[in-house]
Amino acid sequence: MVKVLLTGGSGFIAAHVLDVLLEHGFDVVTTVRSEEKGRKILDAHPSTPKEKLSYVIVEDIAKEGAFDEAVKSDPPFDFVIHTASPFHFNVQDPVKDFLDPAIKGTTGILKAIKAHAPTVKRVVITSSFAAIINPHNHAEVYSEKLWNPITWEEAQDHAQVYRGSKTFAEKSAWEFVEKEKPGFDLATINPPLVLGPIVHYLNSLEAINTSNARVKDLIQGKSKEKLPPTGTYLWVDVREVALAHVRAIEVPEAGGQRFFVTAGQFTNKQLAEIIRETYPELESKLPPKDIPDDLPANVYGFDNTKSIDVLGIKYRSLKDSVVDTVKSLLAVGA
Repeated sequence: MVKVLLTGGSGFIAAHVLDVLLEHGFDVVTTVRSEEKGRKILDAHPSTPKEKLSYVIVEDIAKEGAFDEAVKSDPPFDFVIHTASPFHFNVQDPVKDFLDPAIKGTTGILKAIKAHAPTVKRVVITSSFAAIINPHNHAEVYSEKLWNPITWEEAQDHAQVYRGSKTFAEKSAWEFVEKEKPGFDLATINPPLVLGPIVHYLNSLEAINTSNARVKDLIQGKSKEKLPPTGTYLWVDVREVALAHVRAIEVPEAGGQRFFVTAGQFTNKQLAEIIRETYPELESKLPPKDIPDDLPANVYGFDNTKSIDVLGIKYRSLKDSVVDTVKSLLAVGA
């Protein structure tokens, strides 16, 4: 059997990756920050035998040697999918609280695999469109060929620290593979704004991912008076992101590649209109129909052909994604 270590298994994207891995027949060990999170995952998969799904606790992924024990396994691991990212409510010091942990969390697991898990053939890392975008001078068309040109100094700015952390963490992974010549190769998945159904057993409405928070705010009437600016005009459904991670270990030629996974353009206004059309009972919560759309006339384009050609991803429509997202939010009491 082929065995996969999935880090950060209770995250929004990772919970979907876990389901795809099990559907595709992999044996999965997932890292979680606590016993309680691990139990929740097992309880939600009652018919999956323990040799197919188990968990290991890694409390702080940025700690030196955090993954040294987690990567050891009998039978040993064939692949690692690294979705975990450092978790902070409070960024006082951008370097200490955000940049260092993001970089160390990424290089730390690569070091651990090289030292303690020689059987691993490929590592797939969740990166982000944040590591591609150039917000100060947009490309005409974004693809995985581009890198965010942010400098270490610019990343000290609280408004830019997230993009900086994603960019430097991904760069450090590629540098590690180039310099250290480990026995594994690398692939990265770079999604923009991720919408799609939440996995009910892990999510309270408080812990909802940032991208879906805008849908929650719409259905709870929080954007009724003022629709916030869209920000990033590209989106993808979490189920395609999850499938991309799994296809990146299944497809031999995915090694050594970045994948920009995006379904296309959207605006917050479009989200509101889809909800209006498909959930008429929520009309009273939504901003007025005549509110303008903020999609710029010269909005940047995107090239997602590599994800389609190499990974075989088929992207669902914004409407399908929003309908399923709203349904999953209403099911947990939104």
